[in-house]
Amino acid sequence: MPRFSANLSFLYQDRPFLERFAAAARSGFRGVEFHFPYEWPAAEVARAAREAGVEVVLFNFPAGDWAGGERGLACLPDRVAEFRAGVELALDYARELGCRQINCLAGITPDGAAADETGATLADNLCHAADRAAPYGVRVLVEPLNTVDTPGFFLCRTGQAARLLEAAGRANLHIQYDIYHAQVMEGDLARTLARFLPRIGHIQFADNPGRGEPGSGEINFPWLFAEIDRLGYGGWVGAEYRPLGTDTESGLGWLAVAENGGIAPMAAGQGAA
Repeated sequence: MPRFSANLSFLYQDRPFLERFAAAARSGFRGVEFHFPYEWPAAEVARAAREAGVEVVLFNFPAGDWAGGERGLACLPDRVAEFRAGVELALDYARELGCRQINCLAGITPDGAAADETGATLADNLCHAADRAAPYGVRVLVEPLNTVDTPGFFLCRTGQAARLLEAAGRANLHIQYDIYHAQVMEGDLARTLARFLPRIGHIQFADNPGRGEPGSGEINFPWLFAEIDRLGYGGWVGAEYRPLGTDTESGLGWLAVAENGGIAPMAAGQGAA
């Protein structure tokens, strides 16, 4: 069974952020991730994780005006200084939290920008981030997003990310492979995972359509989780979905199935016919 982490930016939203760590631990998660910790002092976030007994496995570099629709800064030629200041802030948090991976969101292609300039800016910024992170043993990830939910997002396919990393030539640069985004843009999940597994540093998931929990859509997650194990992936697999019920706990049946080897556990009192 994969090692599952709870994305606290999506799950347990009926609680204040710092209370979600303990809620995830009570559900059986041993790792947590989230988009942005920067509203809270790093020491407070670290304390919440430590007291809950969970590992912080991932968060994102600052990504601009998220509420205003920005989805990253790394490909924006006129925001290089802002991106690189965000790298330093993120590394400060990573050291405090004991987190060994930070995700980079490329951003939405600016109107009128030349593709070669935008791509070169992203490549330069990724190299800079990787070089700054390497002395601390931190990996930098880059995540393709689908362009249905995020129109104009610069990095949208796994192969595109792999070519970018190959050209960068940094050993601590990896792909964050989000099953939901990949299903929307590419499909063929098993073969895509197998092909790019050497470059994948982290996996996330949600079902499609709707970005709900496993079992709410078209993806055969029991089979896919078993395939991720079979391929030999040893990293974390992040639950980054929108719970369909009124709370996160009521939608965690998929976790019991995964823990039971892909077989739905019997209800109390149920036996063989």
